[in-house]
Amino acid sequence: MHADSWALKAKKHGLRSRAVFKLEEILSRTKALKKNSLVLDIGSAPGGWSELVKASTPSSNIYAIDLLPMDPIEGVHFFQEDILNVDEIKDIFLLKSKFNLVISDLAPNLTGIRAVDEENIFELNIITLRVAVNYLCKSNGAFIMKSFQNSMLKKLRIEMENNFNLVQTYKPAASKSKSGEIYLYGEMPK
Repeated sequence: MHADSWALKAKKHGLRSRAVFKLEEILSRTKALKKNSLVLDIGSAPGGWSELVKASTPSSNIYAIDLLPMDPIEGVHFFQEDILNVDEIKDIFLLKSKFNLVISDLAPNLTGIRAVDEENIFELNIITLRVAVNYLCKSNGAFIMKSFQNSMLKKLRIEMENNFNLVQTYKPAASKSKSGEIYLYGEMPK
């Protein structure tokens, strides 16, 4: 498999993944990342998103969680743990309702069986959404989450709309055109 232009650009700039460009585009369009932000990165490995946030706003305080290991990033607090256990991570739990931004590039391992994959994606998105709602600051908090275009997307968007003042959908330029991958953005009331 050959590397696409985004993957080559990421490699050229010494970045951990091409996904950095997806988040960068969404952040530039939404202005969701501000100086001194408290950020929770769910599904953080390999660390590209945390690395981008730290480089963009060095004064931000970033907490990252993933089942997979992640090489250290200076100024990022990483916890190798299941998102279902987030409340058991004392350092993160103490910041409940204080995060300005929750970001998630989390996705399940796909089986190739459409019905199973759609259900797994939806379930993981709902878990991520609930964590975001519980950990975000109720005024001015923002949430960015990866999902996929499928039969469950409308139901997911309704759940987002029930929890956020503003909900938008993004398909960043760095997403492969054949991919069903999309990103949902939610904003708490200001």
